[in-house]
Amino acid sequence: MMATPAPSDTARSLLRGMLRIRMIEERIKALYAEQEMRCPTHFSIGQEAAAVGVCARLTREELITSAHRSHAHYLAKGGDLRAMLAELYGKVTGCARGKGGSMHLIDRDAGFLGAVPIVGATIPIGVGAALASVMRGRPRLSVIFFGDAATETGVFHESLNFAAIHKLPIVMVCENNLYSVLTPLRWRHPDGQEIAQLARGHGVVTLQGDGNDADVVHALAGEAVEHARGGRGPVFVELATYRWLEHCGPNDDQQLGYRPPGEFAAWQARDPLKLYTQRLRSRGLVSDADLAAMTSAITAEIDDAVTFARSSPFPARQELGEHVYAP
Repeated sequence: MMATPAPSDTARSLLRGMLRIRMIEERIKALYAEQEMRCPTHFSIGQEAAAVGVCARLTREELITSAHRSHAHYLAKGGDLRAMLAELYGKVTGCARGKGGSMHLIDRDAGFLGAVPIVGATIPIGVGAALASVMRGRPRLSVIFFGDAATETGVFHESLNFAAIHKLPIVMVCENNLYSVLTPLRWRHPDGQEIAQLARGHGVVTLQGDGNDADVVHALAGEAVEHARGGRGPVFVELATYRWLEHCGPNDDQQLGYRPPGEFAAWQARDPLKLYTQRLRSRGLVSDADLAAMTSAITAEIDDAVTFARSSPFPARQELGEHVYAP
């Protein structure tokens, strides 16, 4: 789809959000080799537009859930960078007190209900949060991020059907990056079947678009959020995108041979950050000086967060059994 360009201030905010996520993940990628971060990490490099474009449409009080590839969603929703990096370092100042790592980020103050590494597991959590808000008489939008593989789980269909029946205020966002670890989508779905068809089968409104175009994502998210907030039931949004790094970890993986020749280069040419920077330049909304200022400010923020995380203490031994069960 050709989306209407976002308003000037929003467009600059989208660009800064994508640049910030890219720079943070690139720093994590560089630091990971030091072996001080001992948790598995899943990077969103190449997929930043999806998180930023959707979260720009949300209020701080509205909720999102994420899966194992959670950094971009956490940051785009307003999560605390210091707390996120401390969590990756396993420190007590981390957002999960150093006991969860990259795949268990949480920030309730920012409306980030949590991330869970089990594929599809946060879908019913997000649906449950929306149901609880309706039962309390205070409906609150719940946005659920997941990858294409999550649509192959039973709980995806059960949750979507339940949400449709009860017209819950939910937006499900599928970041279709074509792969489940090393297995391509074409080996997992029948020929000619689009993921959005699965949602349409449950009578749910579906939207599809280019997940690497921040304006497209922002426009689709606006349409989806308006529908769900209006009490008309859930919306399923499929965003076509692509991850640049290995499924889990900071390394390149083209040498494994599971990506067809030329595929990676074609997607890298559609870098969401590069494309949007060029678009805003053509609109006269950013200059070299603006980009330099953004980069400098984000670098300082990252430096501060890394220093904070490294200098924070590890959890005390007595914390091991805390927060395991609800009181």
